[in-house]
Amino acid sequence: MHSDSRSDAYAAAGVDITAGYRAVDLMKEHIARTVTPGVCSDIGGFGGLFELDLTGISKPVLVSGTDGVGTKLKLAFALKKYDTVGIDCVAMCVNDIVCVGARPLFFLDYIACGKNTPEMIAEIVSGVAEGCVQAGCALIGGETAEMPGFYPEDEFDLAGYSTGVVDRDRIIRKEQMAAGDVMIALPSSGVHSNGFSLVRKIFDIESDAVKEPCDLPDGRSVIEALLEPTKIYVRPVLALAEKVNIKGISHITGGGFYENIPRSIPDGLCARISKNDVRVLPIFRMIQSEGGISEHDMFNTFNMGVGMSIVVGKDDAETALSILREQGEDAYVLGEIIPDAAYKDGRSDTKKIELW
Repeated sequence: MHSDSRSDAYAAAGVDITAGYRAVDLMKEHIARTVTPGVCSDIGGFGGLFELDLTGISKPVLVSGTDGVGTKLKLAFALKKYDTVGIDCVAMCVNDIVCVGARPLFFLDYIACGKNTPEMIAEIVSGVAEGCVQAGCALIGGETAEMPGFYPEDEFDLAGYSTGVVDRDRIIRKEQMAAGDVMIALPSSGVHSNGFSLVRKIFDIESDAVKEPCDLPDGRSVIEALLEPTKIYVRPVLALAEKVNIKGISHITGGGFYENIPRSIPDGLCARISKNDVRVLPIFRMIQSEGGISEHDMFNTFNMGVGMSIVVGKDDAETALSILREQGEDAYVLGEIIPDAAYKDGRSDTKKIELW
C-alpha cells in the first residue's frame, strides 16, 4: 500500500480504502491454495492472467458460466457464518460448465458490501478458495466493492464467474441421446443454492428455534442443514467423461426437476422417473411438511436430493455407476429415456419429463 493512499473525505462518506488493502492481505493465504500451473499473475493487478495448456486438445472451446449465491446469504447473515457461501458461489458456476464436459480453469469473484470488514471478507474468500480447490481451478482475481447506503453494514452480495475449456470433439451433446438410455443421479448435499426465497417464507431464519438441534437424522439445526454448501461435481464428471460416452447432463438448480432435466433432453425424447426412486433428503421432507408445499411444487423448486443427472447408454450404465462410486459419489439409477409420446410435427414445447 502506498503511504499516501488514504482519503479522509472518502472515509467520511463510509468507504475505507485501507480496509480493502487489509482484506487483500488476509485473503492471500486462501488464494495461494488455488494456484495451478496456468496462473501467471498475482492478486492485485487489473486483470487475472492465465496461460492455457492445450496439450491433448486439438480444437479448444472456451466455456463460461456466471452466477451468485442468492438469498441463501440471508441465512449466513443470521448465523454470522461466512466461510461456506463461497463454495456455493463457485459450485453454481463450475457445475454448469462441466455439463458440456468443460474443465474449469479459473474463477473470479465479486463481493459487494455495506462495510468492508477485512476479517469477514477474508472468511468469504476462504470459502471461494475451498470451492476452487474442490473444482481444480484457480482463483485469479476478484473485486470487493464497499457500497455504504446501498447495502446494510453487516450484509453483502456474492457472485462469481468461471471459464473452462473442452475439446470441440468431446463436447457433451444431447443430440446423441436415444430411447433406452439410462439416467443416473448424483446425490446433492442439501438444498444447495436455490429455492431460498420459499425457504425463508417457511422458516423464520432470525428465530432461535431454527438454530437449535432438531429431529434431522444428523442432529443439526435447521439453519445449519440449510447452509450446507452446494456439492461440486467437477472431478467425478470429468473422470467419467474420460471412460464413458456421456450423452447429457443436467445441473438441478432453480426450477428443480421440471425445468432443468428437460434442458438436457432432445426433442422427441422424454425422461421417465419414478418419484419413489428419488432418494429425497430429510431436509426436503421437513420443508414440505412445515410449508404445506405440494409435491409438484417441491419437484419444481428444489433438487430434492439429486444435484446432477447424467445420461449414458444402457450398456455403459454399470460402468458409469462403478466409476462414479470410485470417485466418492453414491450414484444410482434415476430413470430412463423414452420416446416422447406428446411430440408431434416438430414441436419443441412438449414436457420432456415424466414424473410418476
